[in-house]
Amino acid sequence: MPGCRRQRLPAQAGRRGQAGVDDARVAARLSDRPIVYSPELENIEVELFVQALQRRHGYDFSQYAPASLKRRVQQLAEQLECKTVSGLIERVMHEPLLLPSVLEGLTVPASDMFRDPPMFRALLEKVFPLLACYPQINIWLAGCAHGQEVYSLAILLEEAELYERSKIFATDLSEYALQQAREGIYSTREAQQWSRNYHASGGSRSLADYYSARYKLLKIDQRLQRHVTFAAHNLAADGVFCEAHLILCRNVLIYFSNPLQDRALSLFRDSLVRGGFLCLGLRESLDYASSAEDFSPFDEPMRIYRLSGQPDHLKP
Repeated sequence: MPGCRRQRLPAQAGRRGQAGVDDARVAARLSDRPIVYSPELENIEVELFVQALQRRHGYDFSQYAPASLKRRVQQLAEQLECKTVSGLIERVMHEPLLLPSVLEGLTVPASDMFRDPPMFRALLEKVFPLLACYPQINIWLAGCAHGQEVYSLAILLEEAELYERSKIFATDLSEYALQQAREGIYSTREAQQWSRNYHASGGSRSLADYYSARYKLLKIDQRLQRHVTFAAHNLAADGVFCEAHLILCRNVLIYFSNPLQDRALSLFRDSLVRGGFLCLGLRESLDYASSAEDFSPFDEPMRIYRLSGQPDHLKP
């Protein structure tokens, strides 16, 4: 413009400005490049993710079944809109509020009310009459997820007139899952199927007697929570949780490596009273476990086992 003089930037400022432009151009070119995947690279990323999660937050998934863990980590990266697992690692390191979502994705806390009704009927008809001999019954439900199995168990104990002298310790790795379990609020979408499962499990009343429904949600009756304690517990790292007469850990061990399965089963063995019962998922068993010789099959098809040794209260 007439009367205006062009102002020259200092040489250093000019270089900084040009460097910023160059960096932006490089970043743009890199973002357009296709991401190269290979099984080896994917395995390295998953290993680094596991290390980052352990060192940053203290959760150790190193002994989980590799194929299952890899699949879950990759699904989690996709759900959280990370282009790669490396991008997920960065978020895990720098976004602590993301941790509940990460644990939820890795542990997949899925359950239903009265899942596998024949197993619950076996508990009601075969195990509960033996537990009735104890003045107090301690039950540990490991991997309780969102609590549906906890309340299923509480309902059957109530109908067997055992709930008032029972204590249920429900544990899970995920604090988020535990909070959902404590609230006991679920969608009514599955209520009809749950009712059918309840009756197939030996339920003698109406499942609706145990919850109130409103706005497409159902809330478990608080009387079923009176003898339930929810607590965080990590089967991969923590020790004996309680002395139990019955332990349920269903559809959890299938996601563990063999060494971690042995650790968990040894933990259950050390937690049970003599003659106590262990109930696993229908796809799980004690075959090839190092602690298998400590148990005897009680109802093999339903994966119910009994710790060897005569219960103390039956000894002369």
